[in-house]
Amino acid sequence: MTIEKIEIFDTTLRDGEQSPGCSMDLKEKIRLAKQLEDLGVDILEAGFPIASEGDFQAVKAVSEEVSRPTVAALCRAVEPDVLKAIEALKKAKKSRIHTFIATSDIHLEYKLKKSREEVKEMTGNAIRLAKQNADEVEFSAEDATRSDMDFLCEVLNIAVAEGATVLNIPDTVGFCLPKEYAHVISTIKERVCGDRKDIIISVHCHNDLGLAVANTLAAIDAGARQVECTINGIGERAGNAALEEIVMALSIRQDKMPYKTDIETTKLFPTSQLLSSIISFGVQPNKAIVGRNAFAHEAGIHQHGVLSNPLCYEIMTPESVGVPKTEIVLGKHSGKHALVARYNELGIELNQEQLGRVYTAFTNLADKKKNVYDQDLVLLVQTAAAAA
Repeated sequence: MTIEKIEIFDTTLRDGEQSPGCSMDLKEKIRLAKQLEDLGVDILEAGFPIASEGDFQAVKAVSEEVSRPTVAALCRAVEPDVLKAIEALKKAKKSRIHTFIATSDIHLEYKLKKSREEVKEMTGNAIRLAKQNADEVEFSAEDATRSDMDFLCEVLNIAVAEGATVLNIPDTVGFCLPKEYAHVISTIKERVCGDRKDIIISVHCHNDLGLAVANTLAAIDAGARQVECTINGIGERAGNAALEEIVMALSIRQDKMPYKTDIETTKLFPTSQLLSSIISFGVQPNKAIVGRNAFAHEAGIHQHGVLSNPLCYEIMTPESVGVPKTEIVLGKHSGKHALVARYNELGIELNQEQLGRVYTAFTNLADKKKNVYDQDLVLLVQTAAAAA
């Protein structure tokens, strides 16, 4: 069986940076871009050149600094935007113009103030111009999941006719449920792509209902072959689909989703840490894959299981995503097995009598403070020995 590849389109430098508090200067963007190249992303969206001089310079600089991934620049479906993106991408080894326009009636009426006919005309004009000046053209139908399906397909067919080879179907406001989104993708695959193998359906999911990754995976099953995502899931409002979660879901669940990526998974955690250090905006402790507690165990029964065999409670190894090791957190829920293991690491061996006294003292201390540290453990042994 042939395992199909899923293209990873990283938009941390563009959509991710739009998240409040997540802005980056030029040096920081270049540093992160190089890390994303090492990570193995296929397409690196470096910015929105028309938005500011800083974004223009970032796209220009990233184009010059990275060589393996395709560098994409975002632009609205208007001539000045497209021309600015073309200029920014001149030095890219492989360039992609990513042009977009909204297709939902609410956006047409209240934001664009354009008719459907005008949107179709703007789509065709923008893609024609982009096609003449970039290696690849991607078209996004903003707010696609709240658009009329007939009109959406009509616009997408125009995009294909004018030369777009990647069709992005964003769940812009995180509105869809997985089955619903899968139906949208399968319908577009049938009505727009047909038997053509040169057209890729891409998905860009926001996390307003906490379903960005679930929707992305459902879309892959329905025929999408490019996913747009960010490190740590940063992005507008509740964020984007998290790259690390998508990649590891595909890696761990090959039995149900036989797809592959070019991501070097052992670099996921270091990339997450780099981003956090740059933006001074860490992930929540219980964040999947890269959170501080993702491989930490405090409950005694969990600690016993993990110490006996990590597979009892871990479906992937910490090392597989670049986390140094499983962390056994000593707290009020910890059991004797974890306590003995930590003492062994400290070079302290306890007999059963000593363990009984120390464990009682440990649980009393753990009730009073959130975490028990190594110096506390040493002191507990000394206190127990003095009391014996």
